[in-house]
Amino acid sequence: MLALDPAQIEAADIYKLMIGMIVPRPIAFVSTIDSSGIRNLAPFSYFTGCSSNPPVLCFSTSVRSGPRPYKDTLENVKATSEFVVNIVSEEFAEQMNATSVSALPEVDEFELSGLTPLPSDLVKPPRVAESKAQMECRLNQIVSVSERPGGGILVLGEVLRFHVLESLLDGYRIDPVKLNAIGRMGGPAYVRTHDLFEMQRPK
Repeated sequence: MLALDPAQIEAADIYKLMIGMIVPRPIAFVSTIDSSGIRNLAPFSYFTGCSSNPPVLCFSTSVRSGPRPYKDTLENVKATSEFVVNIVSEEFAEQMNATSVSALPEVDEFELSGLTPLPSDLVKPPRVAESKAQMECRLNQIVSVSERPGGGILVLGEVLRFHVLESLLDGYRIDPVKLNAIGRMGGPAYVRTHDLFEMQRPK
């Protein structure tokens, strides 16, 4: 087995290693608005839940080189302290992918992708109507891991409201087959969640 020292590897190649090993990754499809009300949509695959009481999730955005080092999503969250995480199902994967383009801040990715904005209950950013599950969030904190190009900035948000398509629910359990979520692998590869198996936790 080959041992690789991160100190001897370029950041871009470290990224390739990490997204190839940390798989599959769920996708946080984050909707925000800027201070003037322009809507933004962007997918992030460094994403997970980190607390249930209170409910808190987190996603990470990377620092870019060039004149605009921070993504619009991060700038919008800093300005408004609000965002929505929409779960991506295979049915609108192509539209989600369209929003990953590097667009100028004044571009509305809802219009760009053809996805439908749906008013949220408690926050100003809209939800994605095509998404079967969404979480309205208020900013908990932002943690800067590194400000170097390729560095990560972790955004934590407290979930103020869950929205779930009723047909997915059995009590509070969500049917993964009906959700039909997709995830990220390395490079341009995605994964479906059709091939499931169960294992009971030992007692």
